[in-house]
Amino acid sequence: MAYDEVLAQRLHDLLDNEPGLSTRAMFGGLGFMLDGHMAVAAGSGGSLMVRVDPADGEAWTDGESVGPMEMRGRAMAGWLLVDGPELAEDERLRLWVGRGVEFARSLPPKQ
Repeated sequence: MAYDEVLAQRLHDLLDNEPGLSTRAMFGGLGFMLDGHMAVAAGSGGSLMVRVDPADGEAWTDGESVGPMEMRGRAMAGWLLVDGPELAEDERLRLWVGRGVEFARSLPPKQ
């Protein structure tokens, strides 16, 4: 299934003025990169992948709408999957995008 185009547009609306922004198709979604580091990605079904500091990720999971991102049945440290209903309000989307941006900006730019 392709990524959610409505969510991708909402992400563009939030991130288009960020320096060093690029997008790339990855993980079946559309990744939003800042200076070469993924911050967030629009997934299928309205879900959002968010890159976070692994030390913070567990505290932000709730077992319902926010959980660890899994690939091939294995949880990926530093990556969260936020379900679409959690992102219905713009304020909540900004919160999660901000977390991804904050972590991506904490990393040195890739060459």
